[in-house]
Amino acid sequence: MTLTSPAQTAVAQVLPLAKDLDENKVTPGVLGFIVFAVMGVVVWMLMKSMNRHMQKVDFEEAPPGGPRDGGGASGSASPAASPSAGHRDGKSPGPGA
Repeated sequence: MTLTSPAQTAVAQVLPLAKDLDENKVTPGVLGFIVFAVMGVVVWMLMKSMNRHMQKVDFEEAPPGGPRDGGGASGSASPAASPSAGHRDGKSPGPGA
């Protein structure tokens, strides 16, 4: 009587299943792997580029009560936000503006 390990019994049970594979089955193959690998490399390059561009952005939020806020609680809009600020030459902004 021979004792068999669980690994040997598992292999003995799986080997007949490997013979049942259809040799005519369509699989992605090497071309599918190459396309997938190229897509992965492209995504990696895009992420590197995005990271480089995001590091160039220099955005610092103005502290509350700073010079841009005016320090007043009157609630008045800045001159750039008023509708007539860009039309000081007397010309009307036109329809829809």
